[in-house]
Amino acid sequence: MEKLQELLNNVLNIEFVQGIMSNPRRSDGVLKIKVRPVGKKGNFYFQLESFTKTQVFHENLMPEEAAGRIVEYMGNFRQLQVTTRSVNYTVLVSKKGKVTIQKKHLEKKLEEAALSHNRTKKYILREGMAVPFLEDLGIMTSEGKIVKSRFDKFRQMNRFLEFIEDILPRLDKGRELTILDFGCGKSYLTFAMYYYLHELKEYDIRIIGLDLKEDVIEHCSGLARKYGYEKLTFLVGDIADYEGVQAVDMVVTLHACDTATDYALAKAIGWNAQVILSVPCCQHELNKQIANEMLAPIMDYGLLKERFAALVTDGLRAKYLETAGYETQVLEFIDMEHTPKNILLRAVKSKKDNVSARREIRECETFLQVKPTLGKLLYGDEER
Repeated sequence: MEKLQELLNNVLNIEFVQGIMSNPRRSDGVLKIKVRPVGKKGNFYFQLESFTKTQVFHENLMPEEAAGRIVEYMGNFRQLQVTTRSVNYTVLVSKKGKVTIQKKHLEKKLEEAALSHNRTKKYILREGMAVPFLEDLGIMTSEGKIVKSRFDKFRQMNRFLEFIEDILPRLDKGRELTILDFGCGKSYLTFAMYYYLHELKEYDIRIIGLDLKEDVIEHCSGLARKYGYEKLTFLVGDIADYEGVQAVDMVVTLHACDTATDYALAKAIGWNAQVILSVPCCQHELNKQIANEMLAPIMDYGLLKERFAALVTDGLRAKYLETAGYETQVLEFIDMEHTPKNILLRAVKSKKDNVSARREIRECETFLQVKPTLGKLLYGDEER
């Protein structure tokens, strides 16, 4: 690894733009690591952002520390792509540890990397680019400026689209895709999803938004007609009873209350949906069921019990998705100061079954004396 160490000593400076470690040798640990320069409290660092199947970890290291850590991590990766302002490097590491470095000079020098830890965010829906549905929803002016009081909503929409951007390779662009949005409400994110996938990415998609409020559905239907979104349909209906389609490629359920989220997830699994995006809302079911004397320091306090029950609910939901053959991540949707409902479950259909998930669920449910609705919907009364 001496060649790699030498390269890193030379490139981890102000000219560095980004690095990506990929193609891991093991699938049970860190799957990808991104490296970028950051400026924090007057110091120059390199941030390593490590991705597992379910979590993301961050380290801010000085240049020498970062070089050593990258060399250490590359023991589990086959490839490192390094971009500086003037050169691209491709580092390949063989099974025996042989390092090959390919170097390509850029025709045009890149701009200096932004070092602010809180640098300006590059949004998918950009300010200054007028988008009709954002105007009608009161988020953007006709000049393309974001309404100050609605910036949190604008930021939320972009964050949601980033989650979709990550899974685009799992969506077949060669045919019509069906996407179902359970509990679409005012449909801010539904319109954003249609605009992004159909208008910007040119996917052939059909999106169905489902909600119980007739006036909301009527309003959203009118907007879809106004924009000429022919394959964006809004219907009045209940998650548990909906039978309007035979197959679905992606299911979205945002803030479906309590067990409505479980019914939506069960529907998605039944349709063998390739992608599931779910942001749970209020969660009361397990809060009423949990019973364990060992947890008295938590259970004796209503607020703590409520939060604990919500975490258990989402943890079990994630595991149930794994039992159905999904790679599942529990991600932060938006920052805590904006809403306490900030957990997003992202599940992508996998060819591998998680054989240990059923056992883990059974042990947890026995310990807490709970029986979640999703388990009943998927497995009935059989031993889970």
